[in-house]
Amino acid sequence: MTGQARHVVTGPAAIADGQGGFSIETIEVDPPGPGEVRVAMAAAGVCHTDHASLRWPGPLVMGHEGAGHVESVGDGVHGLEPGQPVLLNWAIPCGDCFQCMRGAQALCERTHELDVPRLGSSRAHAGGTRLRGEPVARSFHLGTFATHTLVRAEAVTPLPPDLPLDAACILGCAVMTGVGSVVNVAAVAPGESIAVMGCGGVGLNVVQGARLAGAATIIAIDRQPSRLQRARELGATDLILATDGDPQAVVDAVRALSDGRGVDHAFEATGVPALAFLPLQLVRNGGNALQVSGAHGDGCVELPRFFWNKRYLTPLYGDCVPARDFPRLFAWVAQGKLELDSLVSHHYPLEGLDRAFSDMLDGYSAKGVLRIA
Repeated sequence: MTGQARHVVTGPAAIADGQGGFSIETIEVDPPGPGEVRVAMAAAGVCHTDHASLRWPGPLVMGHEGAGHVESVGDGVHGLEPGQPVLLNWAIPCGDCFQCMRGAQALCERTHELDVPRLGSSRAHAGGTRLRGEPVARSFHLGTFATHTLVRAEAVTPLPPDLPLDAACILGCAVMTGVGSVVNVAAVAPGESIAVMGCGGVGLNVVQGARLAGAATIIAIDRQPSRLQRARELGATDLILATDGDPQAVVDAVRALSDGRGVDHAFEATGVPALAFLPLQLVRNGGNALQVSGAHGDGCVELPRFFWNKRYLTPLYGDCVPARDFPRLFAWVAQGKLELDSLVSHHYPLEGLDRAFSDMLDGYSAKGVLRIA
């Protein structure tokens, strides 16, 4: 660590109180220990999961989607240098647990802190973040709504130097989840049909993933005309303006666009628990219904006659394998095949997080990004 920062850094962070509120507070972030990296954050995406974290056990440094520059690295970290632009990945693979060894790195048992005896204390992620002198947790072991964060080296992926960080930051969650759910999990084939409910950050990337996969029919469904227009620009072939309280109208419209049988693959990206099972109504017999928003809560589905061989999947993070998937995303961006700039509809300062949440919940923004530095 010769020549690198060994001191504690301080700066503002958005801290959830566990009761539905948050405040901007000054935190202290330690220098990196062995296998750790301290990152100076530049930009962070805002999504529904961040809003849900307001009620997780607090205090909590919020944010799980972001990009910045390496500020310093700990012993044993290779391939990362101070000043290097990097992307953060919240499903951090340890490479050694049961799931990682079978290639399911997004399900890493160390990251998800399962009670696996042989992992022991190694489950714990990098610490060294304090609020008023007391340790404070970070959302998904990242805490990107802050000027600095301390993470395991496995959470860090170098970025191409010419990729703007306020666009690149959304690759680490919204883009990976949407595109990965299409190409890695559903394995959409050229000429197939898809429908996606919800055209926010994840849903718009389901649209992009379907276009990249060569889908012939891409049906976008949302309550907001502006989001539907954005979906059209990103590759949607058909648009359905949904009405609150009338899911059957959506089912009928999708079937009308798919010869009455339903689409090959249907994706839920609304985050609304009551809609989590609706893709089963939109997909044909033998097709795939995917809930990709992480919606949790009560939901139900009616099972009509002739309801056969449908698969219901709840993929996590687009089945991300960082070493495989992020270089592929970077290449698609460089080739002009994957759009980032038009996905980000609004920018906010860190102090504007409350407005970012309001715009997201009202459906006014498609994807908001905090500019931190």
